[in-house]
Amino acid sequence: MLHAEWTKFRTVLGWVIGMTVAALMVVLFALLAGVSSNQTGSPPVPIGPDGGPVTDSFYFVHQPLAGNGSVSVSVSALKSSLPKGPGDLRPGIVPWAKAGLIIKQSTRQGSPYAAIMVTGSHGVRMQDNYVNDTAGLPGPVPTASVRRLRLDRSGDAITGYASADGTNWTRVGTTHVSGLGPTAQVGLFVASPAAVVGGGTVGSVSTASFGDLRTRGGVAEGPWTGGQVGAESPSFAGYPENTSGTFTQSNGRFTVTGAGDIAPAVRDSLPTGAHLRDILTGTFAALIAVIVVGALFITAEYRNKMIHLTLAASPRRSRVLVAKAIVLWAVTFVAGSVGAICATSLGERLARRNGVYIFPVSSSTELRVALGTAALLATASVLALSVGAIFRHSAGAVTTVIVAIVLPYILIAIPFMPASVSKGLATVTPGAAFAVQQTLVPYDHVASNYTPYYGYYPLAPWAGFAVLAGYAVASLAMAAVLLNRRDA
Repeated sequence: MLHAEWTKFRTVLGWVIGMTVAALMVVLFALLAGVSSNQTGSPPVPIGPDGGPVTDSFYFVHQPLAGNGSVSVSVSALKSSLPKGPGDLRPGIVPWAKAGLIIKQSTRQGSPYAAIMVTGSHGVRMQDNYVNDTAGLPGPVPTASVRRLRLDRSGDAITGYASADGTNWTRVGTTHVSGLGPTAQVGLFVASPAAVVGGGTVGSVSTASFGDLRTRGGVAEGPWTGGQVGAESPSFAGYPENTSGTFTQSNGRFTVTGAGDIAPAVRDSLPTGAHLRDILTGTFAALIAVIVVGALFITAEYRNKMIHLTLAASPRRSRVLVAKAIVLWAVTFVAGSVGAICATSLGERLARRNGVYIFPVSSSTELRVALGTAALLATASVLALSVGAIFRHSAGAVTTVIVAIVLPYILIAIPFMPASVSKGLATVTPGAAFAVQQTLVPYDHVASNYTPYYGYYPLAPWAGFAVLAGYAVASLAMAAVLLNRRDA
């Protein structure tokens, strides 16, 4: 029966052309994306110690630290401001505004570091090398007292402490930061990442007040040097208009104003970047092709009355449907795999040649995305086959499946779609299967728009695919029941 269904498929030129077109659409759109996107001359993307892109821009008041040493300070205030209008700021809350102590290899963007800090809404944190985050004392900086912070260096071991009174210290964490070198930079810092407001992001600026700065060990004597790390201009660091980073020192107290962030780069903080999903936009066009072929694979037999011969040759009708599903899934998967693998390879190469930064992924993740895309197309074609068997009419079947899969994809791609709606569509509809193309990682310590529009799906890759598979299996079972109960 499988041989018979395969023979039917390969002898209908239109179906073979349809699958070929689906594979070519994936490749063609990847080539167009690679050619049309040109970021030549854009500032280089900072790369962190683990090879991933990072955001590394903050105001730094520092001294050299030769060898081992320690630095401690009190933080008595951390205030943030958001733009109200051009040149006009208003008080606001930036949950991940940061102020504290940092030991960093150098002022070069992406260099290794460890830091202990107070934050706008997440208490004391110790962070290192952009991706690691450890919680310390909870709550904001008290208005009636201070938070004392301390960093100790012993070789590549950095230990962070916090205290509410300067006497009783709590160890927040110890991390090993390789690559600091014999002489690192140590001091005060303030960062103020863009705040998420109304579904969008706006630049912010934060100011912290430091006092009782103490050093021991290899910290150099002399005046402290202040400057913005990683900023050729204030706007690059995310400062609101007509603001910039500053620091003042008076009577042993420092007032530091800064913007930017020290964190892994996420999709909306790197607008010039792209990921594999951007290369595989042709999946949308390929979906329509395989849905049409999938529906026609059975509705054509109803239209030309060939279904009577097919069912006469095999009285067990459900076996016919299963055989069609197996053949269709296998053919679509092979076509989709060829298209997706070629598309990722060629599309990435062209994009990089045009200066586009591609978020790095492992070889296994790239293979998962390519094969997952092929499985998505194959399962969608089986869903179309099942709905075609239920409706026995190609137009109705194609329309229904396109609405079920493609419409959620279109709605998710609308940037101003409310996050709750977007995440809901990517959870319960067959469009959840696009999670197989997800390669980006959300971080708890980075505020961002983690929505499907930016490539962050609420379900894990194969969990999202399982939603589509569940719809396909349920439809196939319903089609089998109806095929056995009614006349051809």
